Amino acid sequence: MGNLELFLAIILCCFILLFLILPSTTNINYIYTLLPWNWPFMKLMPTAYLKSHQLYDKITDVLFEHNGTVLFQTSWFTNLDILVTSDPVNVQHVMNSKFTIYQRGTEFRKAFDFLGDAAFIKDLDEWKEDKKFTHAFYKEIRFQKSIPETTRHTLEKALIPVLDHISSQNEVVDLQGLFHRYMLDATCLMATGSDLGSLRVGFPDCPLLDAMDDVAEAVFWRQILPERVWRMQRWLKIGKEKKMSHACVTLNRILAGYVSGKKRGKDDDESFDVLKFYMDEASTEKQTGSAFLAANLMTLLFAGRDTSAALLTWFFYLVSKNPSVENAILEEIGRGGGGDSTAPGRKHVFFRPEELSKLVYLQCALMETLRLFPTAPVIIRDPNREDVLPSGQRVFKNTKVVLCTYAMGRSPEIWGEDCGEFKPERWMCGGGGGGGGGVNVKHVGSNSFLAFGSGPWACPGKEVAFARLKGVAATIMHNYHVRVSEGQTASPSVSALLTMRHGLKATLSNRWM
Repeated sequence: MGNLELFLAIILCCFILLFLILPSTTNINYIYTLLPWNWPFMKLMPTAYLKSHQLYDKITDVLFEHNGTVLFQTSWFTNLDILVTSDPVNVQHVMNSKFTIYQRGTEFRKAFDFLGDAAFIKDLDEWKEDKKFTHAFYKEIRFQKSIPETTRHTLEKALIPVLDHISSQNEVVDLQGLFHRYMLDATCLMATGSDLGSLRVGFPDCPLLDAMDDVAEAVFWRQILPERVWRMQRWLKIGKEKKMSHACVTLNRILAGYVSGKKRGKDDDESFDVLKFYMDEASTEKQTGSAFLAANLMTLLFAGRDTSAALLTWFFYLVSKNPSVENAILEEIGRGGGGDSTAPGRKHVFFRPEELSKLVYLQCALMETLRLFPTAPVIIRDPNREDVLPSGQRVFKNTKVVLCTYAMGRSPEIWGEDCGEFKPERWMCGGGGGGGGGVNVKHVGSNSFLAFGSGPWACPGKEVAFARLKGVAATIMHNYHVRVSEGQTASPSVSALLTMRHGLKATLSNRWM
């Protein structure tokens, strides 16, 4: 909370200065006319300061009161206004119809400056060119064939031994921390061909894991605080920026080691990995540069680790609160997801595409988790010129447009009056509930369900993500009873990704002794 307290202290000081500078007889009346006290912004301030874990719920309430779109007028202090919307028509406008107007913007690039020349932080024109190269591996047949093997390796060599140990010792484990380690190892193996080994019995120290945590936290506050505040912290080498500086040194050292190792030909086997693909397919001097390769490798590690780990954490929390959903998933697994190998008394890991494709109800449960707890609760865009939204609000160049995916997932107009309930069945079509035969996953337009982006910004790794997610979830649920510890409060953290504020403590017991 240190950065938030600093930000609020600055605001308070501004109010005090207004009283001190202006003539005493006109202070109160002048300030009252200067500041619009009925701003929705004023409603959010107590929640942001005292109950930050409820901030997204409060934003959802404010949006509901204002028909899905509200302007937070903060330009008197920050030189910009913030327009927040959960209206699907506005989302379609920003992400598709007028996507050339709404870019990631200079503030976004400044916040992610540690990524250097990565395609992720670029605006549309530059991004289009780099995207052709950096996303090409998703269409590569060798990449598609490598996913089952990397999934099998991390399940058998990392996840199962760790969970067996935790189960035998009756230990309490933080599932969120466990999933962060698993997804980092799996993504590192996919990206570089090397098993990082952070998920092992005893949870060994992992400098890369710690550095990524420090960077993610600092980046979030860079997007909240005025630029002059976090730049001052960086200059003074204090707070989150100090940790960020040390973390970037660690990240760059480790990633440079992977790149230089590939260039020296240390890894000369025939297996596929993304870094090897980049180096083989590079056609320009820029694409072969170590900095370019390391920056895009770093992007892949963050995307593959954080989003999937957050989703799995919320998934197991919601399943623990809905026994009927857990039973339906287990029934689906037993009915055919794992074939004969899922017979009672047999351990099994799920990595084969033909197995995972049958786990339709499980995928619906994961989609429903994403609806309620989207890994990116907001998507921010900066307009490069004036525009008018379909809802009628005028957008200026100094207006930051925030698409609130968290509020969209809780909109009765999109999902019905039962939008607050966890119901995987809402995603099913072509058959009965519980994953029966002939069932498919229902398609919902990206203007209503923005978890995987939309238009030119759509995520290219959706299918790969679900294959990995279903493999982990099915393997854990088939082999272990997961009991989420009672008495803990599961609330969202206020961060760039919707992680669980205090993690998710649980115990496990082996189903097959």
